[in-house]
Amino acid sequence: MRVCEEPYSCSCCLILQQVSNLSSHINSTLNELDKEYSQTLQQLSKFEASRTAFSVALQYSSFRCNGPQPGDFTVIYKEVFLNLGGRYDVDTGIFTALYPGVYTFALTIHSDAGAAGSLLAACAELLLNSNVVASLNEVNNQDQEDGATIAVVLQLNATDQVAVNMPRGCSLCDDSNHYNTFSGFLLFATN
Repeated sequence: MRVCEEPYSCSCCLILQQVSNLSSHINSTLNELDKEYSQTLQQLSKFEASRTAFSVALQYSSFRCNGPQPGDFTVIYKEVFLNLGGRYDVDTGIFTALYPGVYTFALTIHSDAGAAGSLLAACAELLLNSNVVASLNEVNNQDQEDGATIAVVLQLNATDQVAVNMPRGCSLCDDSNHYNTFSGFLLFATN
């Protein structure tokens, strides 16, 4: 086998040099593509991990009312329709944001006094880090049932917590129809 020397004296040596240059260029391009592919996979993984949504309800198989209570307490929704990302804790009733971003929350409450004219207050508060963001308050007056719904859009930081508080003197009534629900989802992450 003949060894090529500079300057390239034969056409075979010139071709070998061009093939070597082309091979280096292809390898460099493949390395760049591999880096871009890895970065794309990381971004996709981050996007998939940031998908956060939950929807929960009170878990009563037959009609019953919870309350009125002598003090405030966190409502714990045990019936889970969806907990994508696992950020709603069924033991504490608290949603904890994993990612900073803009979130939407909806809360629906219901009570049934049992008879028209009987008084029973259906009320709840949506809390962000133990601070009231929005309140619902319905008092039965002329009918026996009352309900209300709120929806809010909030900017959350990672580790912020959202929960539902039932204030003193309030009641929530439900059965297997799930009149009382708490839902939330990440609209988009911010950094």
